[in-house]
Amino acid sequence: MAPGPAAGSWRFPTLFGWRTLLVIVIALMVVLRTGADVGMGRAVVESGKGVAVAVGLPGESQVARGFGTILTRMFPPQLAEVTETSRIAGFDRDRLPLFARVESQTIMVQSLDPETMRMVARPVQRELLIEPLGYLRQVVAKLIETLEIALWGTLIAVLIGAPLAFLGARNLSPHPLLIVASRSIVSLLRSIPELISALFFVLAYGFGPVAGIFALALYAAGFLGKFYAEDIENADRGAQEALTAVGANRLKLFCYAILPQVLPQYVAYTLYILDRNVRMATVIGLVGAGGIGMELKGRYDLYQYAHVGTILIAIFVLVFALDQLAAWLRRRLI
Repeated sequence: MAPGPAAGSWRFPTLFGWRTLLVIVIALMVVLRTGADVGMGRAVVESGKGVAVAVGLPGESQVARGFGTILTRMFPPQLAEVTETSRIAGFDRDRLPLFARVESQTIMVQSLDPETMRMVARPVQRELLIEPLGYLRQVVAKLIETLEIALWGTLIAVLIGAPLAFLGARNLSPHPLLIVASRSIVSLLRSIPELISALFFVLAYGFGPVAGIFALALYAAGFLGKFYAEDIENADRGAQEALTAVGANRLKLFCYAILPQVLPQYVAYTLYILDRNVRMATVIGLVGAGGIGMELKGRYDLYQYAHVGTILIAIFVLVFALDQLAAWLRRRLI
């Protein structure tokens, strides 16, 4: 029988040594220094005031006032589209859009009285075409365009990222120089954010969805190229060695020994990129790269916050629906 430990020799393990304490102190110093540089102290104070005002405590808060003003003007969201009939080319009141109606409205307009040379208010009658769900239809159309941008960006990203991963994986690449070259390209693609590349593509292709597609595709290709390659390298070597022993080439090695192992991860990565591209497509639209982001930017610049509220709700519904669809696909395919 093996002798046990001597009585009194066991000690409770130390949770924090001096190295751990040193790291914590250095991290705390970095946090305090950088927090002072970026104004986190003021942010915490203002956020605290905002929370206090929100729960009903007396006081003033710029944060609460700003958010309160925007949220008040965002709701209820805008669903109808109202247009003056005089601005509609070839307007025919006998052929109105579905559920639309024409209403008359009297407004007061300031104009110069030529006799008194003073500004006076005069009533002006105008006709309005009211489409109860007209603006919602515009938002849905822009959302469809956003989804199309994300789909094409993901497709091109897979077509670029998969070959880069094949050439960048050490156990498949035919030459070490190709490994260095492909990994350098992958790093370059991931180093340029979509918003920055979208600015250049807008200059090259003009405003519209094409610029957004390429901006999303390049960054996503860098992401997929990196993680596809890592999964190839981490695949179990048993099946690879067996196929190599019978003379299989690299392509057969990938198709029959590696791909069955890494396919579930590839599906998960691709679905994540699709979900991310949908969200990023709304952001790059702010610089003119198509999609719902262009509409959001235009309405925000015009202070039409009710329209902004409709857009934000629609984006949330789209992202939530895609998340549920991705979860269903993962359950079926993985």
